[in-house]
Amino acid sequence: MHRAVVTVANPSGLHARPAAAFVKAAAAFSSEIRVANLTRDPERRASAKSILGVMQLGVSRGHELAIEAEGEDAECAVQELVALVEAGLGEQPAS
Repeated sequence: MHRAVVTVANPSGLHARPAAAFVKAAAAFSSEIRVANLTRDPERRASAKSILGVMQLGVSRGHELAIEAEGEDAECAVQELVALVEAGLGEQPAS
């Protein structure tokens, strides 16, 4: 299993459009990918390929997001999703 923790910097967190971008990127991988909002509820996990699951985590700007993947392309999946979050998920990251 591959795992990384990243801080969400974009203004709206993982809501609506940013969550859709995250889920779309996750869906491109064959690995099982799970995410958790370490700031709000570290025990709760959701599939990174489920828009409802991701949005229900309540990830806001400044929250720490754990991304875990298991499977053939797990390492690449985690790296790409971390890079996407760090880049602001299509929004300008807040300073």
